[in-house]
Amino acid sequence: VALRSLLRRRFSGEPVQYILGAWEFYGREFLLTRDTLIPRPETEGLVDGVVNAWRKEKREAGRMVDVGTGCGAIAVTLAAELPRVRVFAVDVSGGALTVARRNAHVLGVAHRVRFLRAEGYSALKRGDRFDVVVSNPPYVSEMEWDSLPWEIRGFEPAEALVAGPDGMAMIRPLVADAGDYLKPGGTLCLEIGESQGDAVRRLPRGPLEFVGIEKDLAGRSRVARWILPAEGKQRGKKGE
Repeated sequence: VALRSLLRRRFSGEPVQYILGAWEFYGREFLLTRDTLIPRPETEGLVDGVVNAWRKEKREAGRMVDVGTGCGAIAVTLAAELPRVRVFAVDVSGGALTVARRNAHVLGVAHRVRFLRAEGYSALKRGDRFDVVVSNPPYVSEMEWDSLPWEIRGFEPAEALVAGPDGMAMIRPLVADAGDYLKPGGTLCLEIGESQGDAVRRLPRGPLEFVGIEKDLAGRSRVARWILPAEGKQRGKKGE
């Protein structure tokens, strides 16, 4: 009977990750529910960039914030890979935060990850500064959503994927306001849609400097980076 039930779920289009209730990310198993997105390899590239840059600069203690943490894949992985870093993990979904807390506990980093229920930066105090702001925000446009496979549209949380007519509704404020939450020399790292590179470059960014866009393993634009200059210089309000 149990096997028949699992097969029925799979034949209905339900992703195998939800049926199993867990999936691997960055070499660790993360618990999942339908309150959370399924972590994907593209997001491993986002984490890889943050971890490698931190180690290359031989930095140790620090503070990072993951906005839209979902199952906690980014926040928990950063805490696990960088043992002297404290991570704030923010999500608007209470269900997602429940899963993320469980993952932090199971993977032994709960004492270094603080969970906050909020949208965007709203739970953070202005002037509360971080070395890194990282996010895999919703970046699917409403039109793109309609053309996605049923496995995604029928099961993954739309609010964690869709961000307005152009897919930029969350990215804009994350970039525009990041200067209020980064330490001088701090970086903002966002996963973006493959067609959003030009729009992302042109975003108003306050005191931040646009660093560039990195491609994923398939050669698609995937991770955008900005830095808050250590000297506090401003180079205008537009992206490069």
